[in-house]
Amino acid sequence: MMYSTTCSYAIRAMCRLTVIRPDGYVRVQEVCDGSDLPSYFVAKIFRDLVRAGLLTSAKGRGGGFALARRPHEIRLYDIVEAIDGTNQYTRCVVGLAKCDDKQPCPQHEYFKPVRQQILTYLTSTTLDQMSEALAKKLELVGQTLPVKLEVKK
Repeated sequence: MMYSTTCSYAIRAMCRLTVIRPDGYVRVQEVCDGSDLPSYFVAKIFRDLVRAGLLTSAKGRGGGFALARRPHEIRLYDIVEAIDGTNQYTRCVVGLAKCDDKQPCPQHEYFKPVRQQILTYLTSTTLDQMSEALAKKLELVGQTLPVKLEVKK
């Protein structure tokens, strides 16, 4: 597993939010409807994402959560960093305190290119790409989200 269940929920919920309304506020329940995402947990995750500057929130009628930046400006890396942190992509794979090219662990040379591929994927994949893929998948299986608008770049 590349990241925690919490982080997976964050990515999935942000993709759903983007598909529903990329440039406005969405209630947590709308994001979670028709999915296995628990709304109480997504609300907590979204509060963490507000603190990280990836979402904004507003109370009252017409409120909810909205993207703080445009979808193409939010990378998967940003979400992972906000929820799980990124130590797992920089520390030694076998847990040694000192592991680098000069003092490698037994797995260093094998894991180094894998780590780089993961980091490249996370830093080059954006929320708009993920949400476009989600929208296409939902269309293929005949599902829709509560309010479907075009994903804007």
